Amino acid sequence: MRLGVAAALVAGAVLPGDVDIEEGKIAGVGLAPAGPRGLAVPGFVDVQVNGFGGVDFLAADAAGYARAGEALARCGVTAYQPTIISSPVETCQAALATLAALDGIVPGPHILPAHLEGPFLSPAHHGAHDQRHLLNADITVADSLCDAGPVRYMTVAPEIPGGLQLVEHLVKRGIVVSLGHSDANVETAVAAFDHGARAVTHIFNAMRGWQARDPGLAGVALTRSDVIITAIVDNVHLAAETTRLLLAAAPGRLALITDAIEATGCGDGTYRLGDRVVRVKGMEARLADGTIAGSVLSMDQAVRNLMALGASLETAVDAATVVPAGLIRHTDLGQLRVGGRADLVVLDDAIAVRRTLVGGEEVFAA
Repeated sequence: MRLGVAAALVAGAVLPGDVDIEEGKIAGVGLAPAGPRGLAVPGFVDVQVNGFGGVDFLAADAAGYARAGEALARCGVTAYQPTIISSPVETCQAALATLAALDGIVPGPHILPAHLEGPFLSPAHHGAHDQRHLLNADITVADSLCDAGPVRYMTVAPEIPGGLQLVEHLVKRGIVVSLGHSDANVETAVAAFDHGARAVTHIFNAMRGWQARDPGLAGVALTRSDVIITAIVDNVHLAAETTRLLLAAAPGRLALITDAIEATGCGDGTYRLGDRVVRVKGMEARLADGTIAGSVLSMDQAVRNLMALGASLETAVDAATVVPAGLIRHTDLGQLRVGGRADLVVLDDAIAVRRTLVGGEEVFAA
């Protein structure tokens, strides 16, 4: 099956010509004759999404995941990590058990093992997380969560009691550890990355502020070539100048995330993030006290926002595809290559999503 596109983004460069798909795989690129229009790019990978299209993943059932998947596909997402925020341990375990039962029964984008954002976070930088649900690092509790359902990724504050030991334990267990919601100083952040943490969660948000003699977690992350920087580029969480700093300081290491909540795509109103009430107006999602509570950002908009701030098309797409896929060690995702899985997005000249395919099957067409 030919896509009918004019070009494709292959190995970081635009290659003129059509793309052929056979049996769910990419069979050819750069084929003549090229289609009349459209650019094929790898499907977007979102490693932090709390909910979407009216669905909150903490409470979602199979039907809810299907609805959220349809909405995510419209935005070019072909794989995502449902994110479970700090909640009672039993509530998280129930959500993970639901996720475990979804294997193969929900069509649309690939539902990856969960991202647990908490409960091992700093009360000093809890953000929208309910402080009542935060815990000191506890290997037994962490194992009980990881045993309750599929978990690949956890955000941890390394400075809380037992934090470094927990980071080391999770890494040995095969969990990707990201540092966030943290008051870590330079020494602790360095130790946590040396213990195997691989990323920083929504950099500059919910963490110790940068100071000249103690740049904290953010400063350490930006100086280490082995650390992936995840960022919410919605023009709410970060100033334009801050995002430009990330582009300059972390080439090839910037991963776009949405941190989207159930309100995404639903308009202004009152919604939920776990057990928290969130009010949405425009692009801002906030608790009653004004605290930012996730976002209503979609991944395609994040790509357009990054380009508007000076990133090339290739850099922006990489930040939504190959970089996050590499972070979670999923080399079968986030790439457009012959022989690879046909998880693709077709973009128009305005970088709007026209088609989304998962395993060669069309799951959205404009």
